[in-house]
Amino acid sequence: MVKNKVLANVNEWINPYGKLTYAEYFAGIGLVRLGLEQAGWKVVFSNDWSYSKFEMYSAHFKDASEHYKVQDIFSICPADIPNTLLATASFPCIDLSLAGNLGGISGQHSSAFWGFTQILDRQVNKPKLVMLENVVGWLTSNHGQDFRITIQELNRLGYACDVFAIDASHFVPQSRLRIFVVGVQAPNLNQDIFIFSKRSSSLKTKALEKVVVANLDLHWHFWEIPSLPDKIEFDLSLVVENIPDNDDRWWHEDEVKRHLNMMSSVNLAYVKGLQDVLLYSYCPMYRRVREGRQRAELRKDGLAGCLRTAKGGSSRQMLVRAGQGTIKMRLMTPREYARLQGVPDDYPIPSQVNQALTGFGDAVCVPVIVWIAENILNPLAKSLQENTLVLHH
Repeated sequence: MVKNKVLANVNEWINPYGKLTYAEYFAGIGLVRLGLEQAGWKVVFSNDWSYSKFEMYSAHFKDASEHYKVQDIFSICPADIPNTLLATASFPCIDLSLAGNLGGISGQHSSAFWGFTQILDRQVNKPKLVMLENVVGWLTSNHGQDFRITIQELNRLGYACDVFAIDASHFVPQSRLRIFVVGVQAPNLNQDIFIFSKRSSSLKTKALEKVVVANLDLHWHFWEIPSLPDKIEFDLSLVVENIPDNDDRWWHEDEVKRHLNMMSSVNLAYVKGLQDVLLYSYCPMYRRVREGRQRAELRKDGLAGCLRTAKGGSSRQMLVRAGQGTIKMRLMTPREYARLQGVPDDYPIPSQVNQALTGFGDAVCVPVIVWIAENILNPLAKSLQENTLVLHH
């Protein structure tokens, strides 16, 4: 009888879909879902407060109305949420980001984290796994206290945690470093800091190492994680949308000259050198104020900068195309933003450009989530299922 009950509990993580189940909070436009689905997971509950993001989500995921609730996270009734193995939370970063207002974990936006933990606290059957994602400023906000507080709260709820940093540039031509925390309700914890210390440098930064060492009194559960794939030399042409030369989105010659005049001598020489090459080359460009003067700066490593939203305080990225005796410039398109996040071209782009840019800029990189699922979440899920059966055999 006991064994049958345990088997029923294990199956509850999977049934009625035949896949591992999860609930996604701060679901946005569904890029966490795009990644987890590729690794065998099934979403049974989604939430976000933004109706414009729900519009994008539902345009691609036709079952959205069955599980996506557009409401403030503090107003969600935990009893309305199905039991799941995993809960994900890419909670708002504005108050933690260096590009934001640094209000901290109790700021106007990032305090939504407490809505997430409030739900976990009130659930009769808490998910065995949680995954949090946020910007690197999470580690240092309020001198590291914001990160410590979030781990303490997960510990209070019964989760021992591991933490790692992943740059999307291991998978796509975008420089996008993010911090991920995975918490697990496990009977046997491994708090051996040696496991963390010998972890590949591709999964941690000096700031991350510092914050873990400073908080060894918290409940950690370190496990063996493989290295990220080696970075490759990306070519932005892989994501550039094919826009005809006579398209109005390309800037007028006068605007191109104005931005060339805003470049430093180094950047100007670089783009002029590309102008005479037979093949087109592409570089992201940004407008920044340097020493009281506005500059047009190029990125020359084959990567786009980290995509952001207007609320994040950063301007939209621009694209320079040089070659065959020409230099052309324009703003990056929503489809290019989508491709930089690893989103397939069958994902619909809304007609409102700002809606699209905000949706993609405020999301996760899909292949990063796939990698986490295959290398961390799936092994943990398997271990939890095996341990549950053994303990109650």
